[in-house]
Amino acid sequence: MRELAFALEYEPGCNRVADTLAEHPDARIRSLSLHATAESLWRVDHATGTPDALDAIEDAVLDSDYYADCLATDECGATQCTEILDRTDDTLVIYSRWNRTPACSSVPHIARDHLGDGVLFETRHEGRHYTWRVLHSGEGDVAAFFDEIEVAVGDTARMEMLRTAETSTGASDIDDSTGGLSPEQAAALRAAVEHGYYESPRDVDVGELADHLDVPRSTLTYRLRRAEERLAKQYVAEMLTERPSTTL
Repeated sequence: MRELAFALEYEPGCNRVADTLAEHPDARIRSLSLHATAESLWRVDHATGTPDALDAIEDAVLDSDYYADCLATDECGATQCTEILDRTDDTLVIYSRWNRTPACSSVPHIARDHLGDGVLFETRHEGRHYTWRVLHSGEGDVAAFFDEIEVAVGDTARMEMLRTAETSTGASDIDDSTGGLSPEQAAALRAAVEHGYYESPRDVDVGELADHLDVPRSTLTYRLRRAEERLAKQYVAEMLTERPSTTL
């Protein structure tokens, strides 16, 4: 199996859910299940956040102009069904089914076209960043897959490659010297250290660092968060591996 991970960073006004999450930066949406056939797509998602954030997310996904994962930039004539399966003070479980038309496109359908059947998907939506993790057999045309996604999103979003690896061996196309980070994440982390972002008190804030790197503040925040998450998990995994076993 081969793993592909990438993120789509949506421009303001181009994705209703992304706009809503950007207004509520502490809210998150992650996929619990995602399946696609040639004609349709259905998924279950788990959202977390404040009650106000969940209200806004619910409004966004239940609005008539929302189609689960459709990348069409114009009205595509698709039909969909969206239901709230569960709601608490800080969580929301959402079911969506989308029946596509010839004008529709989506990441799962593009993956089916270029990577074959049996592809698995995992998603996470934070702010304007929509992160995809795709597992496939290793066959197919990966370059054509990414080329078609870029064409489909057009000017609505920018794509950032995060990781490509063989899941069976852990080998990665990303340089091991970066600790498994994407080049963009490694550069963000390096700049943060060099400019005193991690000093106490900080020498620069995230806005100043973003200006220095000439990237949007939300993009830098996302890259640092993902880099910190990956390094923290890597550290804990190594610590647990090195812990001596105890016998009774």
